[in-house]
Amino acid sequence: MKYILQRIAFYAITAWAAITINFLIPRLMPGDPVEALISRYQGQLDTSAIASLQALFGLEENASIWSQYTDYWSHLLDGDLGLSFTFFPTPVGEVISQSLPWTLALVGITTLISFLLGTGIGVYSGWRRGSWLDGLLPVTTFISAIPYFWLGLIAIAVFAVKWQIFPAAGGYDNSLVPAFDWPFVSSALYHGVLPGVTIVLSAIAGWILGMRNMMVTVSSEDYVMVAQAKGLSERRVMFSYAARNAVLPNISGFALSLGFIVGGTLLVEMVFSYPGIGYQLFQAVGAKDYPLMQGVFLIITLSVLAANLLADMAYALLDPRTRKEA
Repeated sequence: MKYILQRIAFYAITAWAAITINFLIPRLMPGDPVEALISRYQGQLDTSAIASLQALFGLEENASIWSQYTDYWSHLLDGDLGLSFTFFPTPVGEVISQSLPWTLALVGITTLISFLLGTGIGVYSGWRRGSWLDGLLPVTTFISAIPYFWLGLIAIAVFAVKWQIFPAAGGYDNSLVPAFDWPFVSSALYHGVLPGVTIVLSAIAGWILGMRNMMVTVSSEDYVMVAQAKGLSERRVMFSYAARNAVLPNISGFALSLGFIVGGTLLVEMVFSYPGIGYQLFQAVGAKDYPLMQGVFLIITLSVLAANLLADMAYALLDPRTRKEA
């Protein structure tokens, strides 16, 4: 219990530091976002509204940095992330809430699939070294060495242009209205096949190689040899003794991957024009939409911290050596 409380306190301090940096970075960047917004909407926004817009975005010239910081925290605790410049006057929280489910569905499912498949294949290939499954490692490593965006472009050229089996871009058929019904869900699944397969092929080799190497190392440990000498079944020794200890680094990597699910795979979403949060971040950077960038960075940071905290708790449950009081 003491170990878990220490980790929670550490991540709470880290979250405060991350939020503070997230507050300072946009204010240290050159340029005036309010003037850029007025220029973008020239003729629609009156220049006399500069002071009102600065107050609306929390950028008053006469306000001290400390008052802006306290206002930022008060709005943050109320769940208010500000207004987006790109989609003005839409709140940042609404923009993120519209794109976040797409990223969670695509990257979350593909991350889970690649982790389970890669870890399972790594267990068997590491336990049975020299088998035909172990011989496939160079092929998977070669595929994972290909960048996400290049693999995506190849998939589009082959399966969307030449054979026209899958759509080349978008998250669903534009003729459909987003709703939780079968026509829309099936269209979303259909549009997610190519980017999903691209992510799985690029990520699975890392899980296989990491798990395989750990299984090779753990298989020569004394406790595994003792379990085999006791006459326990090979399946029990492989999973209960070898794989349980070998999987710890993969669990840590999986927890970090869960945190980065929120950030999405930016290049894949850009290549496929997929309406995820990574694509929204790309648009925000191009339009200098500071509130939207700030909101996306905040969500990504908190997600990574939460994933690390869950990884530490999982470590404490799986490996008693991490619990100091033990």
